[in-house]
Amino acid sequence: MHRQKQFTIIGAGIAGLTTAIALRQLGLSVTIFEAAPVIKPLGAGLALAANAVKAFQKLGVADSILQAGRVLDAFVICDQHGHTITRTDSRALSRKYGTDNFTIHRAALHQELLKQVDDLSLTTGKRAIHVDQTGSRLLITFDDGTVHQTDYLLVADGIHSPIRQQLLPDSNLRYSGYTCWRAVIDSTGLNVSEATETWGDNGRFGLVPLANNQLYWFACVNAPANDARMRQSTTHDLLNRFGSYHAPIPEVLSRTRDKDLLWNDIADLAPLPHYAFDRILLLGDAAHATTPNMGQGACQAIEDAVVLADELKAGGSIPESFKRFEQRRLQRTHYVINNSRRIGQIGQWQNPVLAWLRNSLFRLLPSVINEQQQKKLYTVDF
Repeated sequence: MHRQKQFTIIGAGIAGLTTAIALRQLGLSVTIFEAAPVIKPLGAGLALAANAVKAFQKLGVADSILQAGRVLDAFVICDQHGHTITRTDSRALSRKYGTDNFTIHRAALHQELLKQVDDLSLTTGKRAIHVDQTGSRLLITFDDGTVHQTDYLLVADGIHSPIRQQLLPDSNLRYSGYTCWRAVIDSTGLNVSEATETWGDNGRFGLVPLANNQLYWFACVNAPANDARMRQSTTHDLLNRFGSYHAPIPEVLSRTRDKDLLWNDIADLAPLPHYAFDRILLLGDAAHATTPNMGQGACQAIEDAVVLADELKAGGSIPESFKRFEQRRLQRTHYVINNSRRIGQIGQWQNPVLAWLRNSLFRLLPSVINEQQQKKLYTVDF
């Protein structure tokens, strides 16, 4: 009976496309709408942690996707002089959890996902702004005035989702207190094999090696929301701020062109009480947008797709499946949102005394504490 019903996905990002792959494998009829007029390779780097890799493995698409990525050797937090605060051996973790952690350019991941759904109906330039649930079928209205009827709606259109805001008018976007610049550069000669995050007096600076001699970097600075000075900053301004940090940070900034800079304030979505609304389900950032401090935003979106497919296969009505999905996902995604926000706040401490105390405490923490967090993230329920 499910195969006779129409599923519509709003959003052709990581959440929407991975969900489309999962539903197509169940033989379901899927239509995708994307707000952007053209799907372009955008974004910078991201992590595919072991939990996301396991999800792709379950969907049978891991091999093609991971070929575009790079195995992560380790993740190191250090101070601005390059002295280690904490170090996580990703290779050792892979032996415990059965798969490696990867890094990948967001555009490369997006392209690989698009290849997997090239036989599905995907329409661009369609921003969904309202859904009417009163009839026997859902009626979706787009900002160009057109409408689309469907049986079930999967909302995966990101943190600023109009449909989520309609369903939950009190849902609250929370500014983190810091803003962020990102870019991807050619890393030839830099010899960066480990992901690092530097906690210093002038902000945080991260380095993430990608495939094909590419390096993703990010810089986070405390600032008021939507600050004009921050929005207009150039690589020269960033070099003035971070130029005293350890190598290769100054060289990384020197290699970055202003036109390649991506800038945005960092925000998350206050944990929601519900993801399921009868025939409508929220997924990905539309449901549980998080700050990037745990590298789990995309990973949780990918998990969503597998868990939803699990529940649809389990039987019962589709609204019941949506509700079971909600029950499985609320606690885990709330944990990621809350802990990621807390880590970011701690990492952004810039008072020299507090920063010294923080770094000293982190150096004293037994490795088992970090391992417990990794276990919680990498152990999945599918």
